[in-house]
Amino acid sequence: MNDYLPPTKKQLGQHWLSDEDALEAMCTAAHVNSGDVVVEIGPGAGTLTQKLLDHGAEVWAVEFDESLIRPLQKRFSSHDSTQFHVQQADIRTYDWSNASPGYKVVANIPYYLTSHLIRVISETSNPPAVAVLLVQKEVAQRVAAKPGDMSLLSVVAQYYWQVSTAEEVPARLFTPPPKVDSQILVLKKPSSPQFENTDTKQFFRVVKAGFAARRKTLLNSLAGGLRMEKPACEAMIIAAGLEPTVRPQELTLQQWKQLAEQLPSPVSN
Repeated sequence: MNDYLPPTKKQLGQHWLSDEDALEAMCTAAHVNSGDVVVEIGPGAGTLTQKLLDHGAEVWAVEFDESLIRPLQKRFSSHDSTQFHVQQADIRTYDWSNASPGYKVVANIPYYLTSHLIRVISETSNPPAVAVLLVQKEVAQRVAAKPGDMSLLSVVAQYYWQVSTAEEVPARLFTPPPKVDSQILVLKKPSSPQFENTDTKQFFRVVKAGFAARRKTLLNSLAGGLRMEKPACEAMIIAAGLEPTVRPQELTLQQWKQLAEQLPSPVSN
């Protein structure tokens, strides 16, 4: 792929990817087919955009860098206006409710956006059917972590999505090369909620409290995070079938659910 790559802006975390195999792997992971509506975050030089269009997708490109809008419009001017759309916007304040139901997200995103973006697309009332994000390898593996290595981010992602990882993309394939390798992270919307009849707000109140001091025991973390007396907190943990000395990163989602169900109501915040 002999694409013109515009200068990057370090402050925006821009690293262009033009490797054919890596771009194709992202489209494959998202099962991009003709007629799909895809929101691409940070199209940059348009290399991934071109792949998405080649697969027959209708692309809605959201680019923060205003200087890239005109070059993108020029590059894809030959495409039907119903197939390619680009707008200058900050994805952190993007209105997802306007996206077509069943849309997909495919993006090579700046590393600093990863956690925020996962939370936003998880909590929106109009989530994508699938999100395929090329992110820092360490972060992709943290999102897909198993009990023993869980974090607040992995609990959030796995509560809302079927999480998996795909191909790794070496740093040398980017222009300029970042300091670390990347990996494709796949978030697929499940056909039914993770848990039925779960108070999501209460669930995450407990989870956030549990990870407020990750290196501490669950008892100490929850007591501090929920502002509860330790004896009451210990009783809550034992009632959920857990040991007070367990670490937050060791819990499964089911155990977090059991714990949240024991939360006295109301709890002062």
